[in-house]
Amino acid sequence: MKILFVHAHFDDYEFTASGLFEAWRRRLSTGLKARVLVCTDGRAGHHLHGPDQTTQVRLKEQQASASIGQYEFHSLRLPDGSIPREACLLVTRELLAALWKAIRDFEPDYLFCPPLPIDPLAGVHVDHVAVAEAVRKVAYMINVPHAFLEEYPSPAGTATPCKVPVILNTYDGYMAGSNHPDFVVDVEPMFETIAQMTWCHQSQIMEWLPWVGRHRMQAPADFDAWKVELRERFIRQNRELGIDDDHAREAFMVTAWGEVPTTKELLNDIPCIDQAQSTFQRLKVYEKAYHGSQ
Repeated sequence: MKILFVHAHFDDYEFTASGLFEAWRRRLSTGLKARVLVCTDGRAGHHLHGPDQTTQVRLKEQQASASIGQYEFHSLRLPDGSIPREACLLVTRELLAALWKAIRDFEPDYLFCPPLPIDPLAGVHVDHVAVAEAVRKVAYMINVPHAFLEEYPSPAGTATPCKVPVILNTYDGYMAGSNHPDFVVDVEPMFETIAQMTWCHQSQIMEWLPWVGRHRMQAPADFDAWKVELRERFIRQNRELGIDDDHAREAFMVTAWGEVPTTKELLNDIPCIDQAQSTFQRLKVYEKAYHGSQ
């Protein structure tokens, strides 16, 4: 099983899908290959450090998290070798080409990325929306071998088919009130590991997030205080999604951008799905259209 997380920023993974990836790792052990692809350089995410220093700090933090989570960490590189700038990501041909190559090189079974907002009044982060839009636009091209020949020349000859993944959207805190997941995963057994991975992002938790003022948090005094804050984040997410208990959960939406799974396939592949709190409403529509399921 190969799973790929594609998002805009250092630390987006830890707050949206790290529990599921950890649950998958515990189930499959060496039978799982997990990769996290960050699509910006992180340079804008601090108020005290300069841009270059911020990038280096955040790279080290992500690498520390990867050591705990046992996943591969990659920074997306455009065809010219550069990493896209944070806070001003745009859907360009170069971004589409880079994502196309990164996905084709890895050939994941499942790809996770941010959602596209439906409600025009929902809050957004420009980088999140750009990544979501880019993944959606490039999805059909994954198995089109000559889609970006100008950016990535390939030798003439018979092309090899490339696997198209199931593409799932993560929860997005910037869209509070406009998240409508098809299923949720109970990651309570993974809470301690999630806390450790998020704690790696010290420049964010201790400095940037409290300062920027969009996350309703104070700098935690220590790791135990951070676990209390992290629990509160999960509780707020549960309440938004109409869930009354305090279990840590992660929420996901099914798309028809890539391969469309059946409900049976999803339940078989993805660990810890909380069926009591999952509707699979969107997937049922897709199943009927793509698989003829009733």
